Amino acid sequence: MSAEESQDQIETLGVIAGGGVLPERLLHACDKRGIVPFVIGFEGQTDPLICKGRNHLWTRIGAAGQIINTLKSHGIRDLVLIGSMRRPSIHELKPDIRTARFFARLGVRALGDDNLLRAIRSELEAEGFVIHGVQDFAHDLLVGEGPIGRVRPRKIDWIDIDRGIEISRMMGALDVGQATVIQEGIVLGVEAIEGTDELIRRCAKYKRAGRGGVLVKTCKPRQDEDLDLPTVGPNTVRLCAEAGLSGVVIQAHRSLLIDPQEVADIANRHNIFVIGLDILKVAHKV
Repeated sequence: MSAEESQDQIETLGVIAGGGVLPERLLHACDKRGIVPFVIGFEGQTDPLICKGRNHLWTRIGAAGQIINTLKSHGIRDLVLIGSMRRPSIHELKPDIRTARFFARLGVRALGDDNLLRAIRSELEAEGFVIHGVQDFAHDLLVGEGPIGRVRPRKIDWIDIDRGIEISRMMGALDVGQATVIQEGIVLGVEAIEGTDELIRRCAKYKRAGRGGVLVKTCKPRQDEDLDLPTVGPNTVRLCAEAGLSGVVIQAHRSLLIDPQEVADIANRHNIFVIGLDILKVAHKV
């Protein structure tokens, strides 16, 4: 049985939902496919509106025991972890016994997001759950190759694009972040714990006169693509325009694009390019 056929057999899906619009998009995809979602929402992280009218559990991040027991009691085997998640302090986490034991076993491996996500996946799989990516249910979210909108990179932009891909993948290999902003070959900033939006705002302060620079966002080399794909949406492009950047590059086939038509409209209106590139085989013509 193929992966797609296997997903067609899913009748109920556990949705462990963070913030942002992606959880809502997944729920709509479930509705279209006749899949009944059960939502796990988190205090201070998840938009409460996505739980309205749906089977759900509203809890805190540190309640691993309650979450696992609830999913099992509802006969849920298949899970998607989706949405942005601000990493809480231990004080905010308020870990139950199950969560405390998990972090005690994990130790220093919890320092990077990739290690933490892989450990969470292993823990859930050990409990008998099957982890899926949002792209398995909402196929249209994956970015293809080519421009989104009518604007194309200029010849001078490819210097920043190539440099940005190099830096972004180097930082990703260190499990630091997914994105960087480059102007005239100079690194204005790299993404860390603050996220892409704050990276863009910060780099606006350092941008020099001349061609505006490029945001490059790629998948980390060892990233679990079911758990944390790079994501670009209208707000990302809007912030790039406000910061005076010239364009956005996102890795094709390994990234998510929210509302491509709105992204294209914003890019066209502000005369900036947005393009999906297969960075492993990029062979551009200038």
